[in-house]
Amino acid sequence: MRIAYISLHWPRTQNSGVGKKIQGQIAMWRGMGHEARLFMHASKDGPDSGLIEADFFQYEVHGKLQTEINRSRAANKMVNVVEEYKPDIIYLRYGIYVYPAHRLMKIAPVVEEINTNDLTQHEGLGGIYSLYNQLTRGIFLRLVLGLVTVSRELEVSSAFASYRKPTRTIANGIDIGSFKHLPAPANEFPRLVFIGSPGYAWHGVDKLVDFARRFPDLQLDIVGYDQLPEFEPPPDNLTMHGYLSAEKYQRVLAGADVAISSLALHRIQLEEASPLKSRECLALGLPLVVAYADTDLDDADFGFLLKIPNKEDNIQTHGDSIREFAYRMRGKRADRAVLEQRIGSTLKEVTRLKFFNDILQQAG
Repeated sequence: MRIAYISLHWPRTQNSGVGKKIQGQIAMWRGMGHEARLFMHASKDGPDSGLIEADFFQYEVHGKLQTEINRSRAANKMVNVVEEYKPDIIYLRYGIYVYPAHRLMKIAPVVEEINTNDLTQHEGLGGIYSLYNQLTRGIFLRLVLGLVTVSRELEVSSAFASYRKPTRTIANGIDIGSFKHLPAPANEFPRLVFIGSPGYAWHGVDKLVDFARRFPDLQLDIVGYDQLPEFEPPPDNLTMHGYLSAEKYQRVLAGADVAISSLALHRIQLEEASPLKSRECLALGLPLVVAYADTDLDDADFGFLLKIPNKEDNIQTHGDSIREFAYRMRGKRADRAVLEQRIGSTLKEVTRLKFFNDILQQAG
């Protein structure tokens, strides 16, 4: 197969979870004998280095109206180049519709990847963009021939199921072998770590501040945030590292006994997920606190996983359990061999390619 992979709006970097996922997928597809090429539609506002390999179609951000004009011009150029590529199938990572991206559906069958419930998540973009998304999301969803959702919850959600498209649930995977195993540190008092990005309420960083204040014997590292103005001054046992390169944040992870997942998916009405950063922590060997139903791991009974409820008060009700888990995990690491069977990406990409073949056969 000749596969065109489309990423809209966001520059994908080598350090980001999504960037690593896309790179890994394309590498595996090529390794399995297919031809694959990434077409990245992105603003020039993002980083100008460290981007993953792609054909770039960049636009300048300059006021709402001019930005949309620039965005559409870049999308038009991208569609024309994709047409010249003559793919057998197009894999579209979900993004807000931009004119004239619907023309992709005339080039080849399109399978769209659904990573979240956009109706709830995009409310955080403000009223105008949220309304625009509601009015235009059906353009893609009506025209694509198949959907890949990263959770069973999304597969059955009325936000997508109502379009009655052939759908496969394939949770986010990770190439565990590409990550070095981090030996457990010898901490007298447990150290916990969280990796995220500012501006996402479902991370639940506010809960981490409360947690650190409640348990001063624990050390807590937050990567991706350099300040939390609403919580000044932060507790002495909380360290914010800001944005770090992969090499630098892995040094922070190497000193941690336990990683903590996003704590507030309930804030965007989600119960199930398979976050890439959590998978990276597991691949590196860190035990994990999980505050949602993990698509691959929810039925697993692994000692290196602590499952807590996906509720607003989960830190208040389970803070003691997290503390006990952190002490119990000192000197221990996750079993990567067991995890390979659950979150490893090889089988997931075989499944994805088989779905592509099914869609091509359906398309005739």
